[in-house]
Amino acid sequence: MAFYDLPKSERANRVQTIHDDIRAALVAGEHARAHLYYADTDTYIRKSAYLVTGRLYEEDEKLRPAIIAMLSDFFTDEDFKVRQTVINAAGEIGKKHFEEVREYFDKGLKDRHHSPRNAVIGSVKKMGEVNPLPVLAWARGYLHDEDKEIRREICHGIELRGRKHPEDILPLLQELQHDRTARVRKTLVHVIGQIAYKKGCLLKVLAHLKQWENRSLVDAALLEIIDVHDRYRNFAAMSQEEAITLIDGQYPERKRW
Repeated sequence: MAFYDLPKSERANRVQTIHDDIRAALVAGEHARAHLYYADTDTYIRKSAYLVTGRLYEEDEKLRPAIIAMLSDFFTDEDFKVRQTVINAAGEIGKKHFEEVREYFDKGLKDRHHSPRNAVIGSVKKMGEVNPLPVLAWARGYLHDEDKEIRREICHGIELRGRKHPEDILPLLQELQHDRTARVRKTLVHVIGQIAYKKGCLLKVLAHLKQWENRSLVDAALLEIIDVHDRYRNFAAMSQEEAITLIDGQYPERKRW
């Protein structure tokens, strides 16, 4: 039976079983039982496995070497689901201990399957939100990677930190303003829009965009900001009209949309 087909009490029991099995596997140095959870076809079983792994790493220092050994073992698995779960587990650990797991993100960015690569984006989002200094420093190193998909993924991955602290990621986004790949530029404009509609962010975004040299990209970003205030009007900190008024005040040379 699928995880979310179970009654709530049974789901809690299942998570506890996963916790106990993974812990026992780590103590014994026998990873087969843990591997079953990392490879499970049910997304929520795999999610429980990587959340349990992150929790065990935080709660029991003695288990940390065994956890890293298990993740290293699983990361060479042919099953992309296992590699994806490893990266998600590393993302949980990296919320506080990024340097111990950064190799999984270096390698995961170049994984042959899109699911582990997407797990890198998700992990960078959740780590960057709570542990920004090492995560953003790592991300900066990939902003000019020769692989356009890596540049795009890094741009997307740092977005979540910007929704509360745009000043932390705007300098990194600025480095992508002259990227020659349309797909990267499209993601860049999207991320600017996603951070601009959050409370307290729009003024910071508009002020920073004034420093950018690529005026056509700035124009595209301003249009996206206006549009996103309509698309997400039920969640935006300002109405679209208020956003337009603010943009007009910051960019008086522009005509009113």
